[in-house]
Amino acid sequence: MGNQVKRKHNIMSQSTYTSVVLAQRPKATIVPGETFTLKQNRMISEADLKDGQVLVETLYLSLDPAMRGWLNDTRSYVPPVQIGELMRGFVIGKIVASKSPSFTPGNYVTCSPGWTELSIQDAKAVSLLEVPPHGKVTDALGVLGGTGLTAYFGMTDIGRIQPGDFVAVSGAAGATGSVACQIAKIKGATVLGLAGSDDKVAWLKELGCDEALNYKDPEFREKFKEATKGLIDVFFDNVGGEILEAALSRAKPHARFVMCGAISQYNNAKPVGPKNISMVIAMRIKMQGFLVFDYAKEYPAAKEQLTQWLAEGKLQRKETIVKGGLKAAEQALMDLYNGINTGKLLVEVKAEDAGVESRL
Repeated sequence: MGNQVKRKHNIMSQSTYTSVVLAQRPKATIVPGETFTLKQNRMISEADLKDGQVLVETLYLSLDPAMRGWLNDTRSYVPPVQIGELMRGFVIGKIVASKSPSFTPGNYVTCSPGWTELSIQDAKAVSLLEVPPHGKVTDALGVLGGTGLTAYFGMTDIGRIQPGDFVAVSGAAGATGSVACQIAKIKGATVLGLAGSDDKVAWLKELGCDEALNYKDPEFREKFKEATKGLIDVFFDNVGGEILEAALSRAKPHARFVMCGAISQYNNAKPVGPKNISMVIAMRIKMQGFLVFDYAKEYPAAKEQLTQWLAEGKLQRKETIVKGGLKAAEQALMDLYNGINTGKLLVEVKAEDAGVESRL
């Protein structure tokens, strides 16, 4: 309790706190120092809380490929972030002060306050973070959070994995892809993982992938054709572009394509689609996009299953954690699209011992 009182005192002794707002929309790649800007805000405290509210200090910020799409002024599943508006984002935080019976100072929580060091949240918008056996605090944004759930529903509902299926996963060493590969193995599939470096390929084999390929290898096309000589039953796509085109060329009749992401195109001013999209017709491919939010009612059961697999050692995970606070977030987001991360990418906004496995 003494540490919590000290922490609260340290926060309240500051006159301002930092947040990050959108300064201008990028036309292609994010431009350091131009796309986002740091903003200093008047310090907030327990005195600013209304009944039913809590004061949350951000510890870890989740960086996700979908964030680039939120910066475009186009129709999507959520409104775009507006110029001058706080950048959207999910976090792990700690309750500093509470006027809600549901939370007490010191509780770990997850919420979506955006890129900010401190925020006032309605208690209904905050979830208590409970660390399961064999788990750790940061799992709440990774294997047991949105990325793990995305992999789970993508594989089990959209992909409908069956024992004996041949499954290929692009972006396989990322937060979602790495969990997707392991779920496919748990379900009895043969799995091919595609990643962007030899180190990532080696890690995918450690995870249990039957084969893994580096798509930057000059001989990738030939190796991919050889690795898929029996053709693909399920393709879990996080990349789009040329990788999707290659997968379409190797699909079985009635293959299921799980369209999770297209990271290769997010920073492209003129996005490119597969030239052989007609393979969807010729092979009668089922190609379906989805959002994890579609399954909100099913989160508890899915988290229970993921937690069980984690405890049983059937799921492994890595984290890449960037230090430096919010001022490091813009560069880290840029680096995400260049494949800096293995597993989940987080920014450490406030130092906190969460038992992480790998750091930058």
